[in-house]
Amino acid sequence: MGNWMVGAQGASASRALLASLVIACPSICFAQASTLSKAVRTSESMEPALARPEQDQAARKMLADLQAKTGKRPNIVWLVIDDMGWGDPGVYGGGAAIGAATPNIDRLAHEGLRLTSCYSQPTCTPTRSAILTGRLPVRTGLTRPILAGDKLTKNPWADEVSLPKLLSDAGYTTVLSGKWHVGEAEGMRPHDIGFDEFYGYYPAQKELSQSFDKRRYPDLVLNPERLAQLHETGASEALVHGFKGGKTQEVSKVTSIEDVAEADRKLKEFTVAKIKDLGKDEKPFFLEHAFMKVHADNFPSKDFEGKSASKYPYKDAVMEVDAYVGEIVAALDEAGQLDNTLIFVTSDNGPQMDSWPDSGYSPFRGAKTTPWEGGVRVPGIAYWKGMIKAGRESDDLFDLMDLFNTSLAIAGASDKIPTDRYIDGIDQTSFLLVDDGRSLREKVYIWAQADLMAMRMYEYKIHVKVVEAKAQWLWTDMSTITDVGLAPWLFNLYIDPKEEYPVGHRQNAWLASMAAELKAHAATFKRYPPKNIGLGQ
Repeated sequence: MGNWMVGAQGASASRALLASLVIACPSICFAQASTLSKAVRTSESMEPALARPEQDQAARKMLADLQAKTGKRPNIVWLVIDDMGWGDPGVYGGGAAIGAATPNIDRLAHEGLRLTSCYSQPTCTPTRSAILTGRLPVRTGLTRPILAGDKLTKNPWADEVSLPKLLSDAGYTTVLSGKWHVGEAEGMRPHDIGFDEFYGYYPAQKELSQSFDKRRYPDLVLNPERLAQLHETGASEALVHGFKGGKTQEVSKVTSIEDVAEADRKLKEFTVAKIKDLGKDEKPFFLEHAFMKVHADNFPSKDFEGKSASKYPYKDAVMEVDAYVGEIVAALDEAGQLDNTLIFVTSDNGPQMDSWPDSGYSPFRGAKTTPWEGGVRVPGIAYWKGMIKAGRESDDLFDLMDLFNTSLAIAGASDKIPTDRYIDGIDQTSFLLVDDGRSLREKVYIWAQADLMAMRMYEYKIHVKVVEAKAQWLWTDMSTITDVGLAPWLFNLYIDPKEEYPVGHRQNAWLASMAAELKAHAATFKRYPPKNIGLGQ
């Protein structure tokens, strides 16, 4: 590869909507819901997928040939960036053009597969839980970020089966380096739910920096009583190192903004060193490196302050993350693992526009927390030296939950996927690996907490509820969820990617069919009820 250093009322209303959709489809709708659909259901507990048998066979042969050559299963590395917008990397129209070059991320895309219709959940915790369970957050109860002071009524992980657990059982070493944000109580930590090792921070970086940023939070930092009250919530304020079945220790307390600024550097140093060690082992490994940046509030490392053309902290943070992506890939190369490792780069949701100008960019409508494309359409780059053809690009659908099924397939452990619960992910191995591969996903369902909001199917997207901002960019702090009225809003994203003007029934023949597909999806909750862990709104 060469040198790589270049709320309760809303929840009640949503349950009423869900019930109405199920009542409209009393037979549980496990048969084909409409003639528009070509997906095939192979199990009542699995999301239907498009059938591509020849493509799947070709991918299986590729993996078998590789294993015969290397003598072990492939490694899996996820690089998950926090709150990066679809339009931030250069290969998505951003980069140097908007003040922060991303040569390392761009290179992975140029030498791999760039997905232009890759979807996350609207917020952080939901995405992070969904990719590790293959299940929509409404099914697991992890419907929104867990914040300081939240009191959960039950441990959502107690009856979930996580990807790191299944991979560990299949002979993998599993490591999470970086941000967690899916629970910090005992039983909910990364090394409690399946990872062999965790080195990182439980909360988002804003929750760490707010105690020291007197310019942004003077009523907190300059008020000792309020500051003490915040600390009394018991939220973690440290870099943590934990081991499955072993000790958990605080490596260092976060005591300043400088500590927050250097967090990603420390995490990168751990990951690079860990790859060197893992490369010497005969066991394959699964490594999720979850960046703290570029979630607001961004404080660039001293080595990157002012290094972007923009000079703004967010853009400096983008350059920092990109540089670390390059170092991590270089470490895989130096460890001799690059040609036996699937690397997937993505973001956990769209940009947090509420924090502008400390926020990312998306050309689409909406932002983080919304079902609009700007909230859930994210960068998705798959790179695998010698396995994924360079220069590929696809607008076929990919949901980040598909990483669950795909990772298990690559590990030869698809038979371990649980059948006693509904799995929303789809095995996309052949889509990623075969030169002319097509997606096996037909539909992406979009929920906002307990609200079923929208669905994308092919180039069409239907909304039954919408988020409306009541002030410029305040998609989280000053917005409402609104029912659409007489008819669902149906957009054709190929002619209206910003979702500005519905084509509706007057210009589209599929409104009723799309609605039927939504009803079929809702009906899966009758046999597999959603979980309530007390997050609400």
